[in-house]
Amino acid sequence: MIRVVVADDQELVRAGFAMILAAQDDIDVVAEVGDGAMAVGAVAEHQPDVLLLDIRMPVMDGLEAARRVCATSDTKVIMLTTFDQDDYVYDALYAGASGFLLKDVRRDDLVHAVRVVAAGESLLAPSVTRRLIADLTAARRPATPSSATGSERLTALTEREREILALLGRGLSNPEIAATLVVSEHTVKTHVSKVLAKLGLRDRAQAVIAAYETGLIAAGGV
Repeated sequence: MIRVVVADDQELVRAGFAMILAAQDDIDVVAEVGDGAMAVGAVAEHQPDVLLLDIRMPVMDGLEAARRVCATSDTKVIMLTTFDQDDYVYDALYAGASGFLLKDVRRDDLVHAVRVVAAGESLLAPSVTRRLIADLTAARRPATPSSATGSERLTALTEREREILALLGRGLSNPEIAATLVVSEHTVKTHVSKVLAKLGLRDRAQAVIAAYETGLIAAGGV
């Protein structure tokens, strides 16, 4: 069962998302809250698998709430917003979020997003990932979680792990990576886990960013 907390300051939006998710046999909505501080508290109390979190909220905004949740728990965060702006997506990913949705998301896509993120995958579609991360890392390149330079970070990886990271950066799924490298999906999952651990990354979304920040993939060249 996937345990979910829904955090949004608009009661109707919050209730609507909660109702859609609670109707699924494999999802349990354990709390609904109306601001970022309450979201952080609900995560501490209920330890959900996924936090559905609005970016703009009173008391504490969603980005700060995401940073605190991701720093102190294993809960995966999906950010919600009515604003389709790249900066929000970028900041959300750097806050530690595993996914990003606009509030006009379709019912089926919302449910799919929760399941995908709960399973440890990133939410952004490959085409969105390539365009967004290439454009933004080329323009902004903030400090990475590691103090090491890009080349120094890559020395921690084996040649095969670098291949895996590059394919992650291009937005490929595990089955696509397996087909490209002619290995099993289990082998791919093992390599992905090692890449994340060695680079100190939370999930695949951050691995995509790391592929560009380390220079493994040239921004805008995908």
